[in-house]
Amino acid sequence: MPSWANDAVERAAAEAVRRLSTGEPRKLVWRYPLLQLLDDYSSAVDQLGLDAGESLWTREPPRTGDRGVDAAFAALAEHLARRDGWAVPGWARDPSRQSPEWWFVTDLVGMHPTALVEAPLSFRKRGVFITRDALVRV
Repeated sequence: MPSWANDAVERAAAEAVRRLSTGEPRKLVWRYPLLQLLDDYSSAVDQLGLDAGESLWTREPPRTGDRGVDAAFAALAEHLARRDGWAVPGWARDPSRQSPEWWFVTDLVGMHPTALVEAPLSFRKRGVFITRDALVRV
């Protein structure tokens, strides 16, 4: 596996911590480290196969200090596992990886009802709400 893939989840968590510690809003944590992680996963699968993509998620990412962001990491892992047919990592099932308050990734309040309906189950059950297009990558 390429070196960039070995620690992709840990790197994304560290970047999330860095951004949160400088006061950046969570929506930028979603937009950059989390979506970059989705891109890294897709690249690993495209280049090396599904086993390589799954292996990115075997180690639990460090906690970020933000329960909504930690929930998003678990939700993304579960979503990809269920979508692509590999086992959901045990760490992603940890009940502490749920947001105690709902996090709507978009600040556009008018989109919140759409996010309530469209968010995949792995996100909704953790209190993270995204629209259908939030996981679409070009």
